[in-house]
Amino acid sequence: MGGAVTAGVILIPIFKDEYSRDGETTAPERFLDLHLDAIVDHTIGNREKASDAVFLQGARSSAARTFCSTVGSKLRQQFPHGGRPEGAATMASSCVENEEGFLIDLLLTGGLSSASAVQVGEFLCSKLGGVSNRFSSHTLAIDNVYLLFSTYLVFSMQIGFAMLCAGSVRAKNTMNIMMTNVLDAAAGGISFYLFGFGFAFGRSEHNNSFIGSNFFSLHNIPDRSNGFDYSFFLFQWSFAIAAAGITSGSIAERTQFVAYLVYSSFLTGFVYPIIAHWMWSVDGWLGATGPTRLFGVGAIDFAGSGVVHMVGGIAGLWGAYIEGPRIGKFTRDGSPGMDMKGHNASLVVLGSFLLWFGWFGFNPGSFVKILVPYDGSDFEGNWTGVARTGVTTTLAGCAAALTTLFARRYYTGHWNVVDVCNGLLGGFAAITAGCSVVDPWAALLCGFGAAWVLMGFNYMADVFKYDDPLQAAQLHGGCGAWGLLFTGLFANEKYVLEAYGPGRGHGYLLGGGGNLLAAQLVSILVIFLWVTVTMVPCFWFLNKNDLLRIDTDDELAGMDLTCHGGPAYYNDDQPYHSYAEYLDQKYEKTRGRRHGGDQLA
Repeated sequence: MGGAVTAGVILIPIFKDEYSRDGETTAPERFLDLHLDAIVDHTIGNREKASDAVFLQGARSSAARTFCSTVGSKLRQQFPHGGRPEGAATMASSCVENEEGFLIDLLLTGGLSSASAVQVGEFLCSKLGGVSNRFSSHTLAIDNVYLLFSTYLVFSMQIGFAMLCAGSVRAKNTMNIMMTNVLDAAAGGISFYLFGFGFAFGRSEHNNSFIGSNFFSLHNIPDRSNGFDYSFFLFQWSFAIAAAGITSGSIAERTQFVAYLVYSSFLTGFVYPIIAHWMWSVDGWLGATGPTRLFGVGAIDFAGSGVVHMVGGIAGLWGAYIEGPRIGKFTRDGSPGMDMKGHNASLVVLGSFLLWFGWFGFNPGSFVKILVPYDGSDFEGNWTGVARTGVTTTLAGCAAALTTLFARRYYTGHWNVVDVCNGLLGGFAAITAGCSVVDPWAALLCGFGAAWVLMGFNYMADVFKYDDPLQAAQLHGGCGAWGLLFTGLFANEKYVLEAYGPGRGHGYLLGGGGNLLAAQLVSILVIFLWVTVTMVPCFWFLNKNDLLRIDTDDELAGMDLTCHGGPAYYNDDQPYHSYAEYLDQKYEKTRGRRHGGDQLA
């Protein structure tokens, strides 16, 4: 009924304003009355021919019947003898295929002469075409504003990353970790602009399932055929730099500045885009987006548990492993060494809340378009999925935070806020894959499982003497993999249909068979292997050429002083108050070692 009323409001003033006859009213009010039921039946039977003729929706309602009668009366007023409206030939050129013929049939059924029906059909079709174009423009504008707003939320996560990282490292390395966060965004922005976006989403006559082949440096953007505007590039860039930010946390407090430049550019310009192409491009072979789908269904990673979080986490895993632990983290015999907890829990909490806020752009924003109604409904659409995705994201994080709170209280005897924040973020990283396709109750299970995955990987890190100051590999890599697996178990068939369309799989535990679960397992393996074969050589090369880890004395003194000109905080308890003072003491220490060696000789 709403479509009929809307069309009536739009079309009737058009006839009145453009073809009024100085108040002359020659049409009988009974126009179409004798044949109204036949018209309605004809309309219902031909609805598929007029997908854009919104005025036909709900044709059996009283409002629609009134509208048909009114339009019929107006048409007979303006064309009582089949007169041709001025400019009709030009206007008819905008008609969509089959629309004009359908309207002519409708008018003939209503009692107009053949000549009048043809001419009025051309006129009415042209008017509807103009209205449809205007609606299409408004839809694009709304979708672009929504995507840009989501982009701003995702980019605000960089603030959260910066605060979280700053609070999780020791005070002497605060400026360094903050600088790396700025660098991830800046270097990643240039690299993704030049290469990354094209590798991820580029489409041309050379399309292939492995790598994109167009849109480098945003050449040919905007692109109407693929629906790519500048807003889409910005949104994808904000995801790429998030992956690079994850890696910087794993190798914090002992990495040379040049290494950040190299790995960040390589990760955002090549490693991440290839995974994004496989999973999210319509040409990709791994995901559920395109026509060619793994095992006939494709893997589901809606917002990036694998594409973003696993990529960043696995890259950080290898970087931290090749570098080795921080000095003093473990003793010579492998037992736990110094307590290297972060220096500011307040910054950790602030960063966690900012990341939570940004995740409402990360997950719901991955719908890309919001003004898309679901088939058969004028009440539900992508806006429903967006809201539900916000709910599942929130519930997964909450469940993970509470699970971590009580579990860590049981094991350590303390209510540790830093552990709770990490658990919260682990829940978010896990639900990101299936946020749009799982039920809210399932999101609680996802968060519960993510907390135990994180705690389990943290335990394994201590066993294997692996040092990650922000638990980034465990949190993003481990919980991201769990999220992909969970989606294969609990994806809801209805939600998958709404988010991806028909022909995709749903959760194994919900009766969906094993195809989706198998695709999810393959995606976990493929992402791990791809990041391994690309990032291990990168970090190995940097380490081999002494470009990865800083000097031992510089690491002990703190990177703020040795690399960035001074500490982030100034107080009387600092061993050094300037870089010059540090160099003087380092020189004296070196002389003492040399003279001691001479005496022993």
